[in-house]
Amino acid sequence: MSDSDSLLRRSATELAALIQQRKLTSTAVVSAYLARIEALNPSINALVQVRAQAALADAWAADRALAQGECRGLLHGVPFTVKDVIDTRGVVSAAGLTERADYLPEQDAVVVTRMKAAGAILLGKSNCPPGGGGGVTDNPVYGATHNPHGLAHSPGGSSGGEAAAIAAGLSPLGLGSDSGGSLRVPAHFCGICTLKPTTGRVPNTGVFDHPGGLSDYRSQIGPMARHVDDLALVLQVIAGEDGRDAGVIPMPLHDVPVRGVNGLRVAWYSDGGIEPVDPITQATLQAVVKLLEEAGARVHAAFPSALSTARDITERYWAMSKGSGAQSIKLFSDWDQFRSAMLGFMANHDLILCPVDAAAAPRLGETRPGLFNHTLPYSLAGWPCVVVRAGTDADGLPVGVQIVARPWNEHLALAAARVIERAFAFTP
Repeated sequence: MSDSDSLLRRSATELAALIQQRKLTSTAVVSAYLARIEALNPSINALVQVRAQAALADAWAADRALAQGECRGLLHGVPFTVKDVIDTRGVVSAAGLTERADYLPEQDAVVVTRMKAAGAILLGKSNCPPGGGGGVTDNPVYGATHNPHGLAHSPGGSSGGEAAAIAAGLSPLGLGSDSGGSLRVPAHFCGICTLKPTTGRVPNTGVFDHPGGLSDYRSQIGPMARHVDDLALVLQVIAGEDGRDAGVIPMPLHDVPVRGVNGLRVAWYSDGGIEPVDPITQATLQAVVKLLEEAGARVHAAFPSALSTARDITERYWAMSKGSGAQSIKLFSDWDQFRSAMLGFMANHDLILCPVDAAAAPRLGETRPGLFNHTLPYSLAGWPCVVVRAGTDADGLPVGVQIVARPWNEHLALAAARVIERAFAFTP
């Protein structure tokens, strides 16, 4: 393995420590990622904007700052990428829309500002569906993104470009968004990990079509990475109120418990009365159940009865602008009842283990009618979810699992994901 390959396999947490200890330069890290982008991005089409010279200049400045005794934060000198719906000052942020093909934001989204303030270096922007919504990462501005595990397969959406970039080693970590599964499905299809934080944990300010507050209860910005510990690190950086997104709630973050899952109560299901999963997904979930039991968790088969109503509520929400006032009132009443029922179920559980989707990544152009069936319920509930790879299908495609926690309990979902990651060692 070359020095460059070894560097690219390191977690962002490791890179940050090595840079801060001056055992590795930010310039070397950024240069390695830029070389990887040049070699692989043309075939994957994951990144649609690359700040090559600017990122190198930022890396040089980061190294110079350290030499003078200045460390800017937790991610000093570490490169990152962001989904193209997230505004980046002076870098085109088209969001996959022809009318925005030349749009240059005048300021960064709050999450980008926070990443930069922590010392991270923006490498570029990743592809997404038009407007950043949907399960297929293809648009008239940049075209389709391919799955690095099989170029004929989909990376999912809508954060498919970000997932593909990280899986291909074009970036150590990034930011995407999720309104119904747009972080989680791409992570599952591409074999990486992601965290959808509790709704209200991270500001949406400066993200296209993500207004935040009461009008956008489902959407949340979250980190994507190859290593679970990197998700926890980035959450520390991007979480917290910003004085603009009225939906952000100033709740404390908790450390990921060192005990792992010992003593945690875990409910698990494979279809939840929503949609059957394929045999490899079923087998993967059962392998994780066994692992968690061996790690000290109390696991049993159960699922919230309200799951079956999630798709209907979501589709009525999508069509709300075409309905009457009475229909909107009924929608929000049903939504509140759904959330209450879900909370009632979690009164006796710490975590839920469940599928991300019914199968691994479909081929490009293939329609999967049930896409998001297993992720929509937790967007409606606003709960934190972590996706981590736990298996491989017969075609060599990754199979992930979804770990769900009660609101503000990201640390418990991350603890379970860490146990899974260390046991199965699928880090790309």
